Amino acid sequence: QVQLLESGGGLVQAGGSLTLSCACSGDTLSTYTLAWFRQTPGKDREFVGFITWSKGYTLYEDIAKGRFTISRDTAKNMVYLQMTSLKPEDTAVYYCAAGRTGMTYVTSYDYWGRGTQVTVSS
Repeated sequence: QVQLLESGGGLVQAGGSLTLSCACSGDTLSTYTLAWFRQTPGKDREFVGFITWSKGYTLYEDIAKGRFTISRDTAKNMVYLQMTSLKPEDTAVYYCAAGRTGMTYVTSYDYWGRGTQVTVSS
């Protein structure tokens, strides 16, 4: 099993930046893909991007390309989501997830954190 704990959310003005962290523990992560999703009330959870733990390969959804960067620190078992040029529509609860299939949909991830709220004011 993998335990995930997000942190770093908060209130930021439009155009600002924020970095979310995900502390990973439990199972060895070498075979996992670590992803970020986000969700707003009344909407489905939305894929943001992922990083493969072993090689650091990244894939981003269009909403994140050019503005968000996912990285990992294998020594600290941490995954990060650096967000820049934030927009009010980026307001959501952001979740860290771990899975072994390297896909972009919710059901391909077995383990989830509790989420961290990001609010972007206009």
